[in-house]
Amino acid sequence: MKKFNYKAKDKEGKTIKGVVEARDEKQAAKILQEKGFLVISITPFRKSLLAQVGPIIGRVTTTDLVNFTRQLSTMVTAGLQLTKALDILEAQSRPAMVKVVAEIRREVESGGTLAKAMEKHPHIFDQVYVSLVRSGEASGSLDKVLARLADNLEKRREFQGKIKAAMIYPAIVITGMCGVGAIMVIFVIPRMMAVYEEFQAELPVTTKILMAISNFVVSYWYFALVILAGLAFALRILGKNPQFQSQVDNLTFRLPIIGKIKTETMLTEFTRTLSLLVGAGVLIVDALKITVYSFSSPLYRQALDEVTKKVEKGIPLGTALAHEEIFPPILAQMVAVGEETGKIDEVLSKVSVYFEQEAEMAIKGLTTAIEPLIMIVLGIGVGFLIISVIMPIYNLASQF
Repeated sequence: MKKFNYKAKDKEGKTIKGVVEARDEKQAAKILQEKGFLVISITPFRKSLLAQVGPIIGRVTTTDLVNFTRQLSTMVTAGLQLTKALDILEAQSRPAMVKVVAEIRREVESGGTLAKAMEKHPHIFDQVYVSLVRSGEASGSLDKVLARLADNLEKRREFQGKIKAAMIYPAIVITGMCGVGAIMVIFVIPRMMAVYEEFQAELPVTTKILMAISNFVVSYWYFALVILAGLAFALRILGKNPQFQSQVDNLTFRLPIIGKIKTETMLTEFTRTLSLLVGAGVLIVDALKITVYSFSSPLYRQALDEVTKKVEKGIPLGTALAHEEIFPPILAQMVAVGEETGKIDEVLSKVSVYFEQEAEMAIKGLTTAIEPLIMIVLGIGVGFLIISVIMPIYNLASQF
């Protein structure tokens, strides 16, 4: 099968462009005519320069996924055929997303379901996404499911953006400090060492420490790289160890402010995802099994596994959550209310808003605490450099 670029007019008289697969140009024209298109031109398929370099320089981002979901939801709600909607999205998507949309379109055109087509791209569409789409197709409410999914993705992107924004300032300061330190160690200190040795200046302990570090980095930089690579490799191996992951996870949760942010963030994702799945008609046990992947924490995954087993035995979800200390009491209480009223998806959605607000307050607290902490670290760093670099120069000047 070959690919052909086509230009045609649809039933409404609008000019559209796209790509069609066929044995030759005649078959391509026939396929387009069967779709109700008036063919204007068909040419051998050629990628634009942007499309060729796109996969190399770009990747599918959260924004790409949000835009794809929102646009697909809008077109399906408007009554557009799924294949045509995907065809339009293929023409409008960013280069990084074009190939994925094209493969999904071809799968759907050949008779496959949208969920099955998306399942072949797990790095873009996770299990929650695929399960929701499958549920929407089975119940005939794909447009509503896609709309809720788009809303959820937009909320997640906004929430993650707030966390990243809070980290920008300390990241810039730390990067600047590391850069200044590297310049001092690699370029400044070696030149000053020659002056100190020539005049046999008496050096403070801090200067000797800085000179030792400078000597090591300049003379044995390759050894330093090997050490760093070895540490990175060791951390990667340890990171796959469940026991090590649990210990790090447990330690992170005990950290002031940071532990609270991580807890509230995961509870926000958990409640929002579970609300979305239950609201789409997924059975509560299946929803819990899918939602476990929303946790990056081994401790929470293990706790949710226990909750799922209890629910499978007939225990109410609220009671099962109450038996796990890692979940806050308010979550179990609200879920119990939702089970009694039959509106568990709505209750979970409201609880997710509560946890999100708590996380935002913790982030603001972290931002407020980081600023004076950074000033203290900067003061210590500047003081160390002054004692190490300026004091020996002052001692030399006083000798004359």
